[in-house]
Amino acid sequence: MRKLTDTTLVLASHNAGKLREISALLEPFGKTVKSAGDFGLDEPEETEDSFAGNARIKAHYAAKKTGLPALSDDSGITVDALGGAPGVYTADWAETGQGRDFVMAMTRVWNELEAAGAPTPRSAAFHCTLCLAWPDGHDELFEGIVRGQVVWPMRGDRGFGFDPVFLPDGERETFGEMDPEMKHRMSHRAMAFGKFVAGSLD
Repeated sequence: MRKLTDTTLVLASHNAGKLREISALLEPFGKTVKSAGDFGLDEPEETEDSFAGNARIKAHYAAKKTGLPALSDDSGITVDALGGAPGVYTADWAETGQGRDFVMAMTRVWNELEAAGAPTPRSAAFHCTLCLAWPDGHDELFEGIVRGQVVWPMRGDRGFGFDPVFLPDGERETFGEMDPEMKHRMSHRAMAFGKFVAGSLD
């Protein structure tokens, strides 16, 4: 497994929430994280039907455009009673044409669960696949999954995305209510990041 020796890393994302989380996680390792937006990059079309496939598209695009190692994060929530939806289309469910509205997306998930008569608890999982890509085309993949359930009504104004309706197994607070430090220790992104650290930084 290739080690990351560069001090600057491009986060292949325009998502401010992801940038905050990844920057905080990488700070202890002396890495400077720049976003795709810092380089004026647009967003490549995500044409794959898996988290890994889309993560690879984004990371390789950013690495080739900047000449720097790039880290991408493709993540989403899968709801068992919806056949794994929204899955890789998690962000698409929030798309309004003028930005993303996750309250709308969370409401859609709950309404579809209600319409389907899904039994409780309504099991779900957050998935995260990180792809670390270099300009020469090499890459490494790291996956994290945290299981839980979808709850309603939305709870908490911390986090982002579907955090207010996701209650991790064994916890009493949703990701939207949870202290960010606690979430960072147990989230799907933290799990994937832990594998990234072990494989690429340690």
